[in-house]
Amino acid sequence: MEQKICFGVDIGGTAVKAGMFDIEGNLLEKWEFSTVKSADGKVLLKSVAGFIKEKIHEKKLSDRMIAGVGVGVPGPVKEDGHVLILPNLGLSNFNIEEELKKLLGLPVKAGNDANNAALGEQWMGSGRGCQSMVMVTLGTGVGGGVVVDGRVLAGKNGAGGEIGHILVNENETISCGCGKKGCLEQYSSATGIVRMAKEYLNSSSEASALRSYKNLNAKEIFDCAKSGDSLALAVVEKSCYYLAKALAHIAQVLDPEVFVIGGGVSRAGEIITDTIRKYYRGMVMDALKDTEFRLAILGNDAGIYGAAKLVIA
Repeated sequence: MEQKICFGVDIGGTAVKAGMFDIEGNLLEKWEFSTVKSADGKVLLKSVAGFIKEKIHEKKLSDRMIAGVGVGVPGPVKEDGHVLILPNLGLSNFNIEEELKKLLGLPVKAGNDANNAALGEQWMGSGRGCQSMVMVTLGTGVGGGVVVDGRVLAGKNGAGGEIGHILVNENETISCGCGKKGCLEQYSSATGIVRMAKEYLNSSSEASALRSYKNLNAKEIFDCAKSGDSLALAVVEKSCYYLAKALAHIAQVLDPEVFVIGGGVSRAGEIITDTIRKYYRGMVMDALKDTEFRLAILGNDAGIYGAAKLVIA
């Protein structure tokens, strides 16, 4: 019996990641190439399709061996594959699944990149074995994805899982990039953590190791917090307090088995999950107090795992 293969593709603003998997979820090989920049985004789709066809030819794969190609993009994708706008990729108002099917002659399923990362972690990462899971990605912004009964909860417009824009502080005076004020992203993203640290430094004369860094970043703030720097600890506590608040709201609606924390900031480790848990337990009803918090384990490959899972029943 021939081995069934599928491809998972994650299209980003600067790079395209692709992986070849068997249908049990084993990553057989992965690649990365630069995103083709063009005013016509369809040139990018042709480059992605061309790359996949090249690999199919190189590996001597027949069409009947291929379960399909899953794709992730940085924006909302409707259930039928329709995308309203992907400004970073020069694409708008088109059906990405139909376009790639025409180019590849293979089954194609598409999803939002953050949702795919959540599906990947649920399938083969920290959420493996769980049917319901919420993933939060802490990077330049705050993204997320919700998995219920083994399926991504994408919502009517494909915008489900936009955890970063949950309102957590109605007293905020600075606007978030989305136009609102007081979004989770303003406190728990790498950008937000650095912003808060600079505010603390500017409003206090307290001695802190943070003052010795010229271009402060989130890793340095967490490193200082782990070494006991009180100002850095205050920043981490505030960031995790607001994250716990957002996750408590989510838990009251979804009651997931586990929250998985991913993204670059999550590399700080258990200081994040431990601090979130401390606040979270005081914000939810008793039945929800023991929800698990885990760190993501698939790293930058989560998106290609999740994309591949889209085409596996």
